[in-house]
Formats: sequence, C-alpha cells, structure tokens
Amino acid sequence: MDFFLNDDELMIQEVVRDFAQSELKPNAARLDRDHRMDLGNLKKMAELGFMGMNIPEPYGGAEVGVVPYSLGMIEVGRACAATAVTMSVTNMVAEVICAFGSDALKEKYVPRICSGEYPAGAFGLTESMAGSDPGAMRTTAVREGDCYRLNGSKIFITSAEYAGIFVVWAVTDKEAPRGRRISAFLVERDTPGFSIGRAEEKLGQRGSATNEIIFEDCLIPAANLLGAEGNGLKIAFMALDGGRIGIGSLALGIGLEAIDYASDYVKQREQFGRPIATFQGIQWAIADTYTELEAARLLVLQAAFLKQKKKPFTTAASMAKLYASEAANRSCYQAVQLLGGNGYTAEFPVERLYRDVRVTTIYEGTSEIQRLVIAQQILGRL
Repeated sequence: MDFFLNDDELMIQEVVRDFAQSELKPNAARLDRDHRMDLGNLKKMAELGFMGMNIPEPYGGAEVGVVPYSLGMIEVGRACAATAVTMSVTNMVAEVICAFGSDALKEKYVPRICSGEYPAGAFGLTESMAGSDPGAMRTTAVREGDCYRLNGSKIFITSAEYAGIFVVWAVTDKEAPRGRRISAFLVERDTPGFSIGRAEEKLGQRGSATNEIIFEDCLIPAANLLGAEGNGLKIAFMALDGGRIGIGSLALGIGLEAIDYASDYVKQREQFGRPIATFQGIQWAIADTYTELEAARLLVLQAAFLKQKKKPFTTAASMAKLYASEAANRSCYQAVQLLGGNGYTAEFPVERLYRDVRVTTIYEGTSEIQRLVIAQQILGRL
C-alpha cells in the first residue's frame, strides 16, 4: 500500500494551493462580510480546470481524477469555505450530467460548466418537507408531448443566484412505488416559469448564495430528462456518494486551517511569563486535534481512491464525510478555545472558520444519515 502522492497529484495540489492562498484566502473575510461570491475568481478557477476535475477532456474537463479533486478541495476549503462549496457542487453537477445525460446534453452543458461560461452548477433536491427523506418531495413534472411541466419549489440550493444550470428532481409518477416516483432533469437558469427566491441568512459560508428556487408551470424539453423516468432517487444517491468526498475534503481543509492558525498563535501568546504552547494541556489539545484530522485525511483519500479506481465507495464516502466533518468541527471549536477571547472576535479568522465548518455535518447528508448509510451497508454485508 503506497501512501505517497505521485508527481502529478503533488503538482495539482501545489497549483490549487498557490491559487487558493493568493486569490481566495485574502478575500474570504470580505465575502463573508458582504454575503457575496467573487464571480471573477470562479471564472479563474474554471480556466484552471477546478470546475471539472474528474470530467473527460472531450467535454472540457481536466480529467485528473478523484484523488486530485479531493486534494484540491482541501486546499480551497482551507482558503475560503464559501468558494469551496461552490466548487464541490459544480463538480458534482458536471459529473451527474456526464454519468446520466444523453450525448446531446453532455455536449451542450458540460463544456459550459467546465469553461466557466456558467459560473456554477446547482443541485435541486431538498424541499421544505423533504430533506433527509428526498422520497417525500412534492415538486412534480408532468409529461406534455415533448415537454415536462414542472411545479413546486426547492430550498437550500447552493449557488442558485449565479448558477447557469440546475439538476432538479421531481415526481413524475405519483402512483409508482416510492423508489420509482421521482426523475431528474436539467433546467436552464432563464427558463420561463423558473425563478430564484429569497436568499437564506446563514450562520456561516455567507459568501456562497443559498436560495429557494421556484417552478410555476415551468416547461422544459423532455430531452432534458437524465437517465430514465423513475430513476431519480438512484441518480441522487449516486451523486451524493461522490459529493460526500467533496464535502469531507472541504471540512478537512477548514479544520486544518483553524488548528494551524491556533498552533501558531499559542507559540506567540504568553501567560504566566511564558508562551502558552509550553503548557501540557495546550500541547495535548493540539496533538489530539492533529491526530483526528490526519485520520480524517486517510478516510477521505481512501474514499477518493476507491471512486477513482471505480470500486464500491458508498461506505467509505459516508465514513469519510462523517468523520472528517465531525473532526473538523472539533478542530474549529478547539481553535477558538485556544485563542480565548480573541477567538470569539471577528478580528481573528478562527471565528469565521468556526461558523463555516458547522454546516459540514448537515449538508450532503447529515451525520445521522451517514451513520444510517454505514450501518445499512455493513449489516447488509453481514
């Protein structure tokens, strides 16, 4: 078993790190304060290949693989969590289209995502009464000749304000068994009957827009169906498996950034006549945090490696997302504690990191859902 990154992976990691540290990190606090994304940086990221890292080159993707994607997400997460979640969802949308779209859909939409013509892609699954239970959704899509008529709404949609293309799930057969009621579609931003609703006021990741989206007699071409009718939940679950690698990587990046900052701080901060880093209690907190984050890194990269090798990775992805997001939350909590009162003020970045990391145990499947997935996979094998 080789734990060393190869030369290509190291190069990609360095390219992403350099961009993230020079372009994203200096602006992270401003995005948080202004509640706005820097679309210019999203365009630069697309031009560097960050928005289609696991997408085949014929469709404009970088086609570097899932491990480099995970490495890149860690670096962007360290620099700016709001930008990282846009990168994660956009890559996921491009992969969904590549996996389930017709040749015409792939040729039409994926290059626009990878090139940055679309600043982002969006994932329209969650509803007010259908979060962890997507099978309970109420948005409908009724076939009318060569079109589908969509009615309903979705909430908590990342990048909705600036996304160019949306993957949307809707009920196509109310009488079908629960697992066969739902289908997936592509909806362009400017489609009549489709609108962007109110933006959420959030605890963290404020630079990333999160909105309601609304369908009112929204007609889309029948050709925009992804896969076959009734396969929507299967598509969603397969997409979320991969998305969990991205969010696990993002969370890990936030956690590492927080504890790195705190570790530098405690070497400078003096109390009782000496740096607080010399106290055993401080040292143990740092040792435990880095140990947990290193374990998280191994889980995340293992899941990425399995997906890259086209091996089953559902359990690994859920384990990685569960552990990395929970460990990153503990890391940010510890970082605030190590800075004391300073950690509670916006003057120091750990305050923002603490807010940004909290949602990583919620979106792309809560920690509770990850435990259910893991248990079902293990018990099914037994």
